Order: sequence, then structure tokens, then C-alpha cells
Amino acid sequence: MVAKETYEAYWKENLTYIVILLSIWFTVSYVCGILIADQLDTIKFFGFPLGFWFASQGSEVTFVILIAIYVKLMNALDRKYDVHEK
Repeated sequence: MVAKETYEAYWKENLTYIVILLSIWFTVSYVCGILIADQLDTIKFFGFPLGFWFASQGSEVTFVILIAIYVKLMNALDRKYDVHEK
């Protein structure tokens, strides 16, 4: 049985990861895709304006990458607190 303090530390660290990763996604999808899209449109990315790319593809690509990062972080966290599958 794992102590309550251990579970609380585990979930606190997990929530920290979630907040950081969702903040990155918000920045890419909302800030880059909407708020500063006009400024980014002056830069071309594979022949398309960068603001358009962030609005159409950047958010989805970033989200998939962040999912992979979250999986790696959670696997390490599970091992750290010894709650991984055996």
C-alpha cells in the first residue's frame, strides 16, 4: 500500500505536467493561430503563411507531439513513485 502523501505528490507532479503541456498547446493554437496570425503570415512555411499553418495544422501537430511527451513523462513518473504496471 502506498502512503497518502506519496499519492498526493504523484498527482501534484502529474497536474504540473498537464498545466505546462496544455499551456504550450494553448499558446500554439490560440496565440499563434489566432492572436498573432497576421504577424506570422509574413513568414512562409512550406510555401504557406506561417499564421495559416498554425491555424490549420500547427495546433494538431503540436497536440500529437505533446501527447507523446506526456506519455514519456508519465511513464517516468509512474516508475519514480512505483505505481507502474508490473
